[in-house]
Amino acid sequence: MISMAVHRNLLRLRGFCMTPTERLLVYPFMVNGSVASCLRERPESQSALDWPVRKRIALGSARGLAYLHDHCDPKIIHRDVKAANILLDEEFEAVVGDFGLAKLMDYKDTHVTTAVRGTIGHIAPEYLSTGKSSEKTDVFGYGVMLLELITGQRAFDLARLANDDDVMLLDWVKGLLKDKKLEALVDADMEGHYVEEEVEELIQVALLCTQGAPMERPKMSEVVRMLEGDGLAERWEEWQKEEMFRQDFNSMHNPNANWILDNNSTSQIPPDELSGPR
Repeated sequence: MISMAVHRNLLRLRGFCMTPTERLLVYPFMVNGSVASCLRERPESQSALDWPVRKRIALGSARGLAYLHDHCDPKIIHRDVKAANILLDEEFEAVVGDFGLAKLMDYKDTHVTTAVRGTIGHIAPEYLSTGKSSEKTDVFGYGVMLLELITGQRAFDLARLANDDDVMLLDWVKGLLKDKKLEALVDADMEGHYVEEEVEELIQVALLCTQGAPMERPKMSEVVRMLEGDGLAERWEEWQKEEMFRQDFNSMHNPNANWILDNNSTSQIPPDELSGPR
């Protein structure tokens, strides 16, 4: 099934080898490693990913995931979308890899229930609490990956505790946005060479993708269109109106409510739900 998923932004399975002692999958060598390695493990001799390349990675990986969701039958849910699983070819074109956790899903199904797989910081709250995954769990992981691209930071990093910051990247970003500290978000390795308006747009896409309720997140095909400049402004305006309504509602019923950490944060899951399927 994986070998039938053919798209320029998906890692193409070349073949396999089975012996009495080995099970090998053969993939093309990705000379530039992963997005994660380029962001956080690059040698000093290698330049940082510049802003145009990061934008291209965002769009290419979105196209690859949209193909898995909309053009494979049965559709494929990746279930572990993160910077370490977005590989880069010789032209720094994004290639979505590592289908080790992928699930095949019949089009008539709305979700599949399994033991939770994935990487902390990238797992959608509903998957963490119920074990139910859908294409919208990939959308959540993609949104967190966008924040990795913008900030250069890990999705989950205990080192942020030293500065009294949130260990979850999503919560850390929301905190800085609330304080209107956009410049503090952007990866310092870019040395200020980015387009502020485009950074804001990518953050908007990331926040839309990481909404707490899966039904409110866009499909990956919609994400592709927004990244191509179609419909983001309208979707963002609609989201802001809904957030203002939630903020007013929470203020009336709970004066101490904090809208930025409303139901979108994994830290808001009740303790009993955190003990769900593993």
